[in-house]
Amino acid sequence: MNLDTHQIEFIAEIKQKVREAQYQALKAVNVHLINLYWELGRAIAEKQTLGWGKAIVPTLSKELQAEFPSMSGLSTTNLWYMVQFYNEYNGNTNLQPLVGEISWSKHLIIMSKCKDSQQRLFYTISTKKFGWTKDILIHQIENKTYEKYLLNQTNFDDVLPEKIKNQAHLAVKDHYNFEFLEMANEHSEYELEQALIKNIKSFLLELGADFSFIGNQYKIYVSNKEYKIDLLLFHRKLQSLIAIDLKIGEFEPEHKGKMEFYLSVLNDTVKLPHENPAIGIIICKSKDRTIVEYSLKTATLPIGVATYTTTNSLPEAYKALLPATEQITSKLQSLLDEQ
Repeated sequence: MNLDTHQIEFIAEIKQKVREAQYQALKAVNVHLINLYWELGRAIAEKQTLGWGKAIVPTLSKELQAEFPSMSGLSTTNLWYMVQFYNEYNGNTNLQPLVGEISWSKHLIIMSKCKDSQQRLFYTISTKKFGWTKDILIHQIENKTYEKYLLNQTNFDDVLPEKIKNQAHLAVKDHYNFEFLEMANEHSEYELEQALIKNIKSFLLELGADFSFIGNQYKIYVSNKEYKIDLLLFHRKLQSLIAIDLKIGEFEPEHKGKMEFYLSVLNDTVKLPHENPAIGIIICKSKDRTIVEYSLKTATLPIGVATYTTTNSLPEAYKALLPATEQITSKLQSLLDEQ
């Protein structure tokens, strides 16, 4: 049967409705399962406070598995995880409402690798928001995405529309780990760019969710003169072009002016009418945070300045740079407000 355009569109709509129903059904099952685990953890924890010994848990596990042989997740180890889950999340006004939003296996990863409640909140929100798989979640935690998010240096609050400001903050990190390049510490900007292109999948994974590659040495023209942007990407959720300028040395104030030039031209000649303003990321080998701060004060277009390493390490004293608890709470609240 040959279908006309309307019939094809109708079938596509029905397929989408089925997919949405399947997703909602899976989500409902997950919520019920997490709620059950929460209640089991609460019940066991309460008995422990009454002086019941630990021996009740193996016995309970054995009885439950005999009663519900087709149900997984009732091992002694998992029951103790439920107790830990309840004890550590109970009473946390931010975390507790989110417990049903991600799968149990991802909760276990976050619990085991993150001991700070604000750090757990960040990864719970981000896992839900971006649909991170278990492997991606582990990668993000091990790669210190939380710290890099809190420390990113941008002027987004001053120049970006309110509707994409928080998303943009999350999309641009303060530091990138390019250890997958297996490069010598001394290299040229050309070598760095070529290595990133050859490892584009790992590069996009390191950048984060929703980045797509458009091209390298991307040509733009002004007054018959040719200029080249090191890397041009597109961010699907931001609906923004992302220009990346690679620097193998320390950040210099003039780098900001060059990036503003690129962004102006992209906005005028490449950006589509429905897209948001182009965003620039200057990735340097090192930076003086005060110089970056002063440089971005006068920038009128959205720019972030980050550093990179080619080994699996963060700059020294990175943790000491983390903002005060109140500032962390404010940034995480912005993520919560988008739920």
